[in-house]
Amino acid sequence: MKSRTIKVDYLARVEGEGSLLIKTKGPKVSEVKLRIFEPPRFFEAFLRGRHFSEAPDITARICGICPVAYQMSACHAMEDAFGVKIPAPIRALRRLLYCGEWIESHALHIYLLHAPDFLGYEDAIRMAKDHPQEVQRGLRLKKIGNALVTLLGGREIHPINVRVGGFYKLPEKAAFAPLIEDLKWGRDAALATVRWAATLQFPTFERDYEYVALRHEGEYPFNEGRLISSAGLNIAVREFEQHFAEEHVAHSNALHSARKEGDAYLVGPLARYNLNFDRLSPLAQQAAREAGLGPTCRNPFQSITVRAVEMLYAFDEALRILDGYEKPDRPFVPVVPKSSSGCGCTEAPRGILYHRYRLDDRGTIFDAKIVPPTSQNQKMIERDLREYVTANLGMQKDRLQWRCEQVVRNYDPCISCATHFLSVQIDGE
Repeated sequence: MKSRTIKVDYLARVEGEGSLLIKTKGPKVSEVKLRIFEPPRFFEAFLRGRHFSEAPDITARICGICPVAYQMSACHAMEDAFGVKIPAPIRALRRLLYCGEWIESHALHIYLLHAPDFLGYEDAIRMAKDHPQEVQRGLRLKKIGNALVTLLGGREIHPINVRVGGFYKLPEKAAFAPLIEDLKWGRDAALATVRWAATLQFPTFERDYEYVALRHEGEYPFNEGRLISSAGLNIAVREFEQHFAEEHVAHSNALHSARKEGDAYLVGPLARYNLNFDRLSPLAQQAAREAGLGPTCRNPFQSITVRAVEMLYAFDEALRILDGYEKPDRPFVPVVPKSSSGCGCTEAPRGILYHRYRLDDRGTIFDAKIVPPTSQNQKMIERDLREYVTANLGMQKDRLQWRCEQVVRNYDPCISCATHFLSVQIDGE
């Protein structure tokens, strides 16, 4: 068997800039590199010297697709630092805002970024010529998610209505009324999406991952819970850095994260689903079973169906929250800064997003740490690539390259998020 090189200079249908290099030597894979060459943006350094109240708006700029996740993790970390307790109505509205982000992000990925892989198209524009109904459905679903974020967050990209302690202002109940019918249509369309995704042809490829996700005592995880794993980890968010560590690798401008007690792990929809299936709504559980998933799924190519199940849950949850919505007396609770540190972790569409801040008695940030989901998944993406290529060395090269790109897109990587930080060491200084 001859040696081969698979090289993708620019990965398509992912957010950010990255490339792929795989080398085989005889019957073995000798090298796998997911090269993330997008320049680092040093957001952790930007936060130093800024007031705690600025963190939600600054960190939201890390990502245009999942800014809510950054805002929520920042808010949770600051509230943890200052001992702030959020009342139930405001907490529910945070979940509602998260529903909007999951809907728009999952719809974008399923229909415009990932589906072309399964149907044999270079992009969604070419796919739309033969599958106009599906693409139009995906665009309408995304629009509804954006509308929900706009109404509660102030605008659809980088929301401006989120603050530590709650929101700056809250809509009247009547303002949500025009969205109700759209959300009901969206719930039906999301159910149709689950059924449609289940008809796609999935490569036979199952992996024994260590899944890591939040788990809440009574909810499918968005904002709160303990960090658990399929290997038995069960810790408070504050213990994150005792069990997870980041390292810099030469071929990536994004740090790689791994378990201190083990190795690579997986975050995101597959992890949430496998660790929290029992927390999905009855409708979402039934749809998953009818799609052939059951309570566990170990095939990363089927993550497109799992995302559809999560999108269905987000519509179901949004309607549940709005059904009982009454505008709170105050949109936020007061926050009094003190010298302390705080940690927060929420579930971005792509997986757990950890923030940690140290602050002085005036509430000024003097140290910040942010661990995005894509940097946590990088090692596992490379593992998937190595395992898939090893099992398919006899595949025709063009087809194998297509599949390798699809392996990366299974994770819906957000490269721009992952390149927020780079440790630089200058010899001789």
